[in-house]
Amino acid sequence: MPDFREIPRHIAVIMDGNGRWAKERGLPRREGHRAGAESVREVTETCIELGVEYLTLFAFSSENWNRPQAEVKALMNLLDRFLAEKAKELDKQKIRLLAIGQLERLPAKTRALLDKIIARTADHTAMTLVLALSYGGREEIVAAARSLAADAAAGTLTPADIDATLFASRLQSAGIPDPDLLIRTSGEMRVSNFLLWQISYAEIVIVKKFWPDFRRKDLTEAVQEYQRRHRRFGAL
Repeated sequence: MPDFREIPRHIAVIMDGNGRWAKERGLPRREGHRAGAESVREVTETCIELGVEYLTLFAFSSENWNRPQAEVKALMNLLDRFLAEKAKELDKQKIRLLAIGQLERLPAKTRALLDKIIARTADHTAMTLVLALSYGGREEIVAAARSLAADAAAGTLTPADIDATLFASRLQSAGIPDPDLLIRTSGEMRVSNFLLWQISYAEIVIVKKFWPDFRRKDLTEAVQEYQRRHRRFGAL
């Protein structure tokens, strides 16, 4: 078991491999996404047991809108079902739900359901679950830069006022601590435009398993790998 004195405060996960998991089994891609929902449940429960305060899941990227329309529709339907089914569970487990990304691009029904659950769970304190939806790291950074540029143009701040703290306050993740541990499944060695600013000093663990096969044991092993490392934050 991991050392409970050294549990990462914030774990972020790139949930990769749903499509390939389904393809290996001769199933439609949507079945891979559906199977991945069980991994979300088990990972969320394990994070609570370990004492993780924040869990961010890369659920749908801004680039995913370019996938075939049928797959996008299936993903949105799955998200609707996930939110509807998990609302009571989030209440029971006292999990606060947040979302980051270009949420205005989500279907109106999905956005309304998401907003309702975020408001309903706002006071929960067991853990914060952050869903990255229609999210892109570069887009988030550009939006923050535009916000600061607009204030500079309006004369409410000067370029000299801008530092890392101020910049971070304009990101969609403002108020959420940076991830300590980034996990990517499927064995791919890239960060895929996910939390580019926030993962500057995160420890990265790559897991070869596809996301639908990622379970409690895999998360525990990733945390143990994190604990074996010496975090230097740029120092010697």
